[in-house]
Amino acid sequence: MGSEGLRIVMTLAFYPRGGSAQVARYLAGALGSHGVEVTLCSGSLGSPGASSHAQTFFAGLEVHELDFTEAVARFERGQDPMAAPVPMHPSFEGRSSVPDRVFTSLGEVEYRHQVDVWRGFLEKVGQPDLYHVHHLTHVNDAVVGLGEIPVVVHLHGTELKMLDAIRHGAGDSWPHASAWQYRLQAAAQRASRLVAVSSTDRDLAGELFGIEPDSIDVVPNGVDVKRFSVDELSPEERLARWRRWLVDDPRGWDETGEAGSVRYSVGDLQRGFTHPLTGEPLPVVLFVGRFVGFKRLPLLVRAYAKARSVLGSSAPPLVIWGGYPGEWEGEHPHSVVESLGVDGVFFTGWRGHDDLSVALNCADLFVAPSVDEPFGQVYLEAMASGLPVIATRSGGPLSFINTDPARPNGWLVTPDSEDDLADTIVTAANSATERQRRGRQGREIIERDFDWRQIARRFESIYREVATAAK
Repeated sequence: MGSEGLRIVMTLAFYPRGGSAQVARYLAGALGSHGVEVTLCSGSLGSPGASSHAQTFFAGLEVHELDFTEAVARFERGQDPMAAPVPMHPSFEGRSSVPDRVFTSLGEVEYRHQVDVWRGFLEKVGQPDLYHVHHLTHVNDAVVGLGEIPVVVHLHGTELKMLDAIRHGAGDSWPHASAWQYRLQAAAQRASRLVAVSSTDRDLAGELFGIEPDSIDVVPNGVDVKRFSVDELSPEERLARWRRWLVDDPRGWDETGEAGSVRYSVGDLQRGFTHPLTGEPLPVVLFVGRFVGFKRLPLLVRAYAKARSVLGSSAPPLVIWGGYPGEWEGEHPHSVVESLGVDGVFFTGWRGHDDLSVALNCADLFVAPSVDEPFGQVYLEAMASGLPVIATRSGGPLSFINTDPARPNGWLVTPDSEDDLADTIVTAANSATERQRRGRQGREIIERDFDWRQIARRFESIYREVATAAK
């Protein structure tokens, strides 16, 4: 069977927020340009124009949305968001005081409600030739009973982290951990095909599901190489952009969870982004991501403080981009900054992909010391923008950072080593020539191996194989 004429229903259980939403958006668009008909069924939150609103986020695609707005309103009124007619989606992370409780806190009645709502939703959309389900969730159970339709399950890694935590006893405090472990394992085992984003995740999935790893396809995420590209901005243009994001339209937030509760003055910007003696612009170190535990943001702040003490007046600013308002695990990074009294750290808050593509061109070094990052989409976006990256020797980034020893595109540090990270920031900050060399080599790798058009062709091939086998 050829890929043309195939109708794919692609599902995302969550409202647009994290990396998997970006993957769904780019992949669906790339597949459509190759003649595959894609209908995207996604959670949604808020009104048109909001970044969490599915029709807004996935503009240009055929989108059907399941609206969680009333569920969140119930939560804000002190009611159970999981009992709403359209229940709030669960989460893979255990966080307090949020409407999206961890999966493993949901009992049989709540689980069944999730499944029934999604099954009814998908019935209205109509039968496809194949389901492409992002993540292992209740949606995998919802498609059961909708016909003998093949299912490709796209593992993004966060589900594997939760299941691995259960396996190692971290779920002992989760009342329904065993039930969810069984459900997700069963969903993986009955899938027509599993796709992991890295060889690390493939091997972990094999262990967790009792599946031969070689039967799991590895398809990395891609990059929109037109949106994320090298654009040489003048120092004045760069500073003007940082002023807009940090001074004119502040969205950084502290433990109140309110966007704009962290804000800066023009003087703060001047002191942080220019050398105090020469007035020359300082290189900018950029972190991008959610404030979840494995991202190790508190460790980054502490390592930066050490690097700053070494670099003195030449210390670059550290810009922390992201963090969905009110969502964090462990120590809040702004509270760590306050407790250390460290200067030079700036919070931009949560912003869209259009702003991010410009921000990467306003920075000189990307750093994200995540431990066992499932893949690391934003590392690729930084590399596509010509930035060298600092990552740890763990997880998905090992599949694309410094894979050619003769042509490094970044630096790899020991996981959870504050000193190693601090030393590497100092090394990178002190050498503009080396940053530029590694940045150029990173862009070359992206163009060669990670263009979304190439990734879409790999999925087309998987669809053809799965659809043919199901005949």
